[in-house]
Amino acid sequence: MTQAEFARAAQEYGDTIYRVAFHALNNRADAEDVMQTVLLKLLEHREAFESEAHQKHWILRVAVNESRKVMRSFWRRTSVPLEEWQEAAAPEDAARTEVLEAVMALEPKYRVAVYLYYYEGLTVAETAAAMRAKVSTVQTWLLRARARLRKELSDEEEREESVYVQPEIVP
Repeated sequence: MTQAEFARAAQEYGDTIYRVAFHALNNRADAEDVMQTVLLKLLEHREAFESEAHQKHWILRVAVNESRKVMRSFWRRTSVPLEEWQEAAAPEDAARTEVLEAVMALEPKYRVAVYLYYYEGLTVAETAAAMRAKVSTVQTWLLRARARLRKELSDEEEREESVYVQPEIVP
Protein backbone atom coordinates (compact mmCIF):
# COMPACT_ATOMS: atom_id res chain seq x y z
CA MET A 1 0.00 0.00 0.00
CA THR A 2 1.42 3.34 -0.99
CA GLN A 3 1.50 6.37 1.29
CA ALA A 4 -1.17 8.08 -0.83
CA GLU A 5 -3.48 5.05 -0.67
CA PHE A 6 -2.96 4.80 3.08
CA ALA A 7 -3.62 8.51 3.58
CA ARG A 8 -6.85 8.27 1.57
CA ALA A 9 -8.01 5.18 3.50
CA ALA A 10 -7.11 6.74 6.86
CA GLN A 11 -9.00 9.89 5.93
CA GLU A 12 -12.02 7.98 4.68
CA TYR A 13 -12.26 5.28 7.38
CA GLY A 14 -10.55 6.81 10.43
CA ASP A 15 -13.76 8.22 11.86
CA THR A 16 -15.64 4.99 11.16
CA ILE A 17 -12.98 2.93 12.95
CA TYR A 18 -13.16 5.25 15.94
CA ARG A 19 -16.95 5.10 16.12
CA VAL A 20 -17.02 1.29 15.86
CA ALA A 21 -14.45 1.02 18.65
CA PHE A 22 -16.22 3.63 20.76
CA HIS A 23 -19.54 1.84 20.46
CA ALA A 24 -17.89 -1.45 21.40
CA LEU A 25 -15.80 -0.10 24.28
CA ASN A 26 -17.71 2.95 25.49
CA ASN A 27 -14.39 4.65 26.27
CA ARG A 28 -12.76 7.44 24.29
CA ALA A 29 -9.11 6.57 25.07
CA ASP A 30 -9.56 2.87 24.27
CA ALA A 31 -11.33 3.75 21.02
CA GLU A 32 -8.43 5.99 20.01
CA ASP A 33 -5.97 3.16 20.79
CA VAL A 34 -7.99 0.74 18.68
CA MET A 35 -8.13 3.25 15.83
CA GLN A 36 -4.34 3.63 15.88
CA THR A 37 -3.86 -0.15 15.97
CA VAL A 38 -6.20 -0.70 13.02
CA LEU A 39 -4.53 2.03 10.98
CA LEU A 40 -1.11 0.57 11.77
CA LYS A 41 -2.29 -2.86 10.62
CA LEU A 42 -3.68 -1.26 7.46
CA LEU A 43 -0.34 0.40 6.78
CA GLU A 44 1.48 -2.92 7.30
CA HIS A 45 -1.04 -4.88 5.20
CA ARG A 46 0.88 -6.17 2.17
CA GLU A 47 -1.81 -7.77 0.03
CA ALA A 48 -3.85 -5.67 -2.36
CA PHE A 49 -7.57 -5.39 -1.70
CA GLU A 50 -9.93 -6.74 -4.35
CA SER A 51 -12.18 -3.71 -4.18
CA GLU A 52 -13.15 -0.73 -2.06
CA ALA A 53 -15.88 -2.83 -0.41
CA HIS A 54 -13.31 -5.52 0.45
CA GLN A 55 -11.08 -2.91 2.05
CA LYS A 56 -13.97 -1.46 4.08
CA HIS A 57 -15.01 -4.91 5.25
CA TRP A 58 -11.41 -5.74 6.23
CA ILE A 59 -11.08 -2.50 8.20
CA LEU A 60 -14.39 -3.05 10.03
CA ARG A 61 -13.45 -6.65 10.79
CA VAL A 62 -10.08 -5.61 12.25
CA ALA A 63 -11.74 -2.80 14.26
CA VAL A 64 -14.23 -5.24 15.81
CA ASN A 65 -11.47 -7.77 16.54
CA GLU A 66 -9.20 -5.18 18.15
CA SER A 67 -12.12 -3.89 20.23
CA ARG A 68 -12.76 -7.43 21.45
CA LYS A 69 -9.10 -7.80 22.38
CA VAL A 70 -9.32 -4.69 24.52
CA MET A 71 -12.53 -5.94 26.14
CA ARG A 72 -10.85 -9.25 27.00
CA SER A 73 -7.71 -7.64 28.42
CA PHE A 74 -6.86 -8.05 32.09
CA TRP A 75 -6.79 -4.30 32.64
CA ARG A 76 -10.26 -3.84 31.20
CA ARG A 77 -11.73 -6.63 33.35
CA THR A 78 -10.19 -5.41 36.60
CA SER A 79 -10.65 -1.64 36.29
CA VAL A 80 -13.75 0.48 36.52
CA PRO A 81 -14.30 2.45 33.27
CA LEU A 82 -14.91 6.17 33.41
CA GLU A 83 -18.03 7.32 31.64
CA GLU A 84 -16.22 9.69 29.27
CA TRP A 85 -18.93 9.57 26.63
CA GLN A 86 -21.07 11.83 28.81
CA GLU A 87 -18.44 14.55 28.42
CA ALA A 88 -18.57 14.33 24.63
CA ALA A 89 -20.47 16.95 22.69
CA ALA A 90 -24.11 15.99 22.82
CA PRO A 91 -26.31 16.09 19.75
CA GLU A 92 -28.32 19.28 19.55
CA ASP A 93 -31.65 17.48 19.43
CA ALA A 94 -32.88 16.26 22.84
CA ALA A 95 -34.50 13.18 21.27
CA ARG A 96 -31.20 12.22 19.63
CA THR A 97 -29.45 12.63 22.99
CA GLU A 98 -31.93 10.26 24.63
CA VAL A 99 -31.51 7.71 21.86
CA LEU A 100 -27.70 7.96 22.03
CA GLU A 101 -27.73 7.48 25.81
CA ALA A 102 -30.07 4.50 25.47
CA VAL A 103 -27.87 2.93 22.76
CA MET A 104 -24.72 3.48 24.83
CA ALA A 105 -26.40 1.73 27.78
CA LEU A 106 -26.86 -1.48 25.76
CA GLU A 107 -24.52 -4.45 26.07
CA PRO A 108 -21.51 -4.21 23.70
CA LYS A 109 -22.75 -6.84 21.23
CA TYR A 110 -26.07 -5.05 20.85
CA ARG A 111 -24.43 -1.62 20.75
CA VAL A 112 -22.01 -2.59 17.95
CA ALA A 113 -24.73 -4.37 15.96
CA VAL A 114 -27.02 -1.33 16.20
CA TYR A 115 -24.19 1.00 15.23
CA LEU A 116 -23.07 -1.00 12.21
CA TYR A 117 -26.61 -1.62 10.97
CA TYR A 118 -28.23 1.77 11.57
CA TYR A 119 -25.39 4.28 11.61
CA GLU A 120 -22.99 2.73 9.09
CA GLY A 121 -25.80 1.40 6.89
CA LEU A 122 -24.46 -2.15 6.61
CA THR A 123 -26.82 -4.97 5.79
CA VAL A 124 -27.51 -7.66 8.37
CA ALA A 125 -25.22 -10.03 6.44
CA GLU A 126 -22.41 -7.44 6.35
CA THR A 127 -22.88 -6.71 10.05
CA ALA A 128 -22.74 -10.43 10.81
CA ALA A 129 -19.56 -10.80 8.77
CA ALA A 130 -17.95 -7.83 10.53
CA MET A 131 -18.87 -9.22 13.95
CA ARG A 132 -18.08 -12.83 12.99
CA ALA A 133 -21.53 -13.98 13.94
CA LYS A 134 -24.31 -15.79 12.14
CA VAL A 135 -26.86 -13.70 10.28
CA SER A 136 -29.66 -15.08 12.46
CA THR A 137 -27.69 -14.14 15.58
CA VAL A 138 -27.31 -10.55 14.41
CA GLN A 139 -31.01 -10.41 13.54
CA THR A 140 -31.78 -11.58 17.09
CA TRP A 141 -29.39 -9.01 18.59
CA LEU A 142 -31.02 -6.24 16.58
CA LEU A 143 -34.49 -7.43 17.58
CA ARG A 144 -33.53 -7.52 21.26
CA ALA A 145 -31.75 -4.18 21.05
CA ARG A 146 -34.79 -2.53 19.45
CA ALA A 147 -37.04 -4.02 22.15
CA ARG A 148 -34.76 -2.76 24.92
CA LEU A 149 -34.48 0.67 23.32
CA ARG A 150 -38.24 0.85 22.84
CA LYS A 151 -38.81 -0.11 26.49
CA GLU A 152 -36.14 2.27 27.82
CA LEU A 153 -37.30 5.20 25.73
CA SER A 154 -40.98 4.65 26.53
CA ASP A 155 -40.16 4.32 30.26
CA GLU A 156 -38.22 7.59 30.06
CA GLU A 157 -41.15 9.25 28.31
CA GLU A 158 -43.54 8.04 31.03
CA ARG A 159 -41.20 9.36 33.75
CA GLU A 160 -41.08 12.76 32.06
CA GLU A 161 -44.86 12.90 31.72
CA SER A 162 -45.37 12.04 35.39
CA VAL A 163 -43.07 14.90 36.40
CA TYR A 164 -44.96 17.49 34.37
CA VAL A 165 -48.50 16.51 35.41
CA GLN A 166 -50.09 19.38 37.25
CA PRO A 167 -52.40 18.40 40.11
CA GLU A 168 -55.92 19.74 39.88
CA ILE A 169 -56.79 22.43 42.40
CA VAL A 170 -60.16 21.87 43.99
CA PRO A 171 -61.87 25.07 45.26
